[in-house]
Amino acid sequence: MRSLIDILDLTPAEIDGLIATACDIIDHPQAYADCCRGKKLATLFFEPSTRTRLSFEAAMYELGGNVIGFSEAKSSSASKGESVADTAKVISCYADIIAMRHPKEGAALVAANNASIPVINAGDGGHCHPTQTLADLLTIWREKGRFTDLTVGFCGDLKFGRTVHSLINALSRYTGIKLVLISPEELKLPSYVKKDVLQKNNIPYTQTTSLEEAMPQLDILYMTRVQRERFFNEEDYLRLKDSYILDPKKLESAKPDLCIMHPLPRVNEITVAVDDDPRACYFKQVLAGKHMRMALILKLLEEASV
Repeated sequence: MRSLIDILDLTPAEIDGLIATACDIIDHPQAYADCCRGKKLATLFFEPSTRTRLSFEAAMYELGGNVIGFSEAKSSSASKGESVADTAKVISCYADIIAMRHPKEGAALVAANNASIPVINAGDGGHCHPTQTLADLLTIWREKGRFTDLTVGFCGDLKFGRTVHSLINALSRYTGIKLVLISPEELKLPSYVKKDVLQKNNIPYTQTTSLEEAMPQLDILYMTRVQRERFFNEEDYLRLKDSYILDPKKLESAKPDLCIMHPLPRVNEITVAVDDDPRACYFKQVLAGKHMRMALILKLLEEASV
């Protein structure tokens, strides 16, 4: 049974195929309106979510399917002590495909190993978030027309940011990628990501604490929020939460075709004054997420029925 737990579960050719399907969905939505009629998606969200959960639901409804599930752990049998493995086995009796978010790394893999239907990882702790990466890749493709020869800046929480880790993994398979890692010392990209992904794939990267210094060289700027829910104490969060705030002044030295991305939600790391800048792409990412999730659901259900 094919599931999607990590972005590396998909080959570059499969990602290209998903992007082609998503673009066709954008151009011909009515052609897909009945593709999942009679099918059910179960959204198992043990951790709060707005965009991911609702985009999965919107994706399934726009494919003609139905949605069941829950939006918080306390409204599920997890509150009674049910294991992720047992939950996956139970939901397999009710649905055709699962989208699951969980605060613990590895939970989605446990679900996939115990379910008899496809499981999509909708975010597991600080590990990875492959469908957000698919949304990011579609955004980059539609803005830049390529995944090669790009200088990409990641700014903010690079230590706990699962969206950052997933996108770095995805981009590491393309040629001509250069990374600029912008963060406070306490939130630097984990050494295992640098060793296992960047150094292993010979991806050139620089580390800096200055967004202003990095700005002129960037083709893509991927902003992230400092995540309160990943900190063990409030004092550290409050000290670091305003480390980087992107505003129009900081963009004065940026390239005219810079692509500004953010997985959202934002707190105050991008001011609302940036929203009207034509280089702001973060709301385009939201829509891209729905279309890529539609393409992914179709792919996994089709493979499950073969």
